[in-house]
Amino acid sequence: MLFDLLKPAIYTLDPERAHRLTIAALRAKPMLKSHPVDGPLAVDVAGLRFPNPVGLAAGFDKDAEVPDAMLAMGFGFSEVGSITPLPQEGNPKPRLFRLVEDRAVINRMGFNNGGLADALPRLKARKDRGGIVGVNIGANKDSPDRSADYATMTKAVVPYASYLAVNISSPNTPGLRALQDEGALVDLLDGVIEARGTSMVPIFLKVAPDLEPADVDAIARISMDKKLGALIVSNTTISRPDLKSRHADETGGLSGEPLRDLALQRVRDFRTATGGEMPLVGVGGIATAEDAWARILAGASLVQLYSAMVYEGPAIARSITRGIGKLMKRDGFSAIAEAVGSE
Repeated sequence: MLFDLLKPAIYTLDPERAHRLTIAALRAKPMLKSHPVDGPLAVDVAGLRFPNPVGLAAGFDKDAEVPDAMLAMGFGFSEVGSITPLPQEGNPKPRLFRLVEDRAVINRMGFNNGGLADALPRLKARKDRGGIVGVNIGANKDSPDRSADYATMTKAVVPYASYLAVNISSPNTPGLRALQDEGALVDLLDGVIEARGTSMVPIFLKVAPDLEPADVDAIARISMDKKLGALIVSNTTISRPDLKSRHADETGGLSGEPLRDLALQRVRDFRTATGGEMPLVGVGGIATAEDAWARILAGASLVQLYSAMVYEGPAIARSITRGIGKLMKRDGFSAIAEAVGSE
């Protein structure tokens, strides 16, 4: 209700400024404990017990400033980042656009963040607070060895992460998606796994929706060979369906409602390619309980959202979680795990 009252004022602000004000407000929010882990919507993935399947996607909390505040808002888990070894400004502004008529967002942020040295003290400080906080890692734009950047990040943050999300699918760092190619992906993951050492922290791989069938098959096979914890399907798209907004022609990654069908299909594709043996995290265009439930039925054990908060506010997590509970009962399931892939 408060968000609905404030939304007209928020929409008068530049989107990036509105985002920074939101982070500042959340940093001032009193710390609250996260959900109990044994509720009816709890789900086990990669050795972790998630109190509910609705998570916050990377990109909102780039510098690990408010993961606990987001858990307190009802998210079952929060993914911070993407964090790179060195701080970087990202791409020139403006680089974030609300497509209100399409309930969508286009961004070309370019991994803007304060770098490892900025985020690491905050990750260390919250280590014993509980709750599932994943750390999404990326490479610096000008790095001479991007695979080495991922290894550096892994070694530094793995003691403080519930899981590690390897992001090779942002369209806003030139050449980054080439790391999804088979040979490059094997080398990258080998370096990350070696840097993880003896830690049991699971590794999740975040992939793009703009993949050919052969790419899906190769990524699925490599992910299973390397015993990854899960695939995050998917990042923003460089495709452009019919859009109404005046910002429709902006370059960057498109997220929100227009991505929904494509991202849902990719979950189905990866479910088929992995034979249901690899946990999937469904992301892209999720704004309602029905959207989240469709992703679960298609094969996702967990879901994530971000762009929908632009239009519905942070209370969306509790709303979707309640809705999933009702849909689960309607369809005769007693646990999330029973519903995964059941379509």
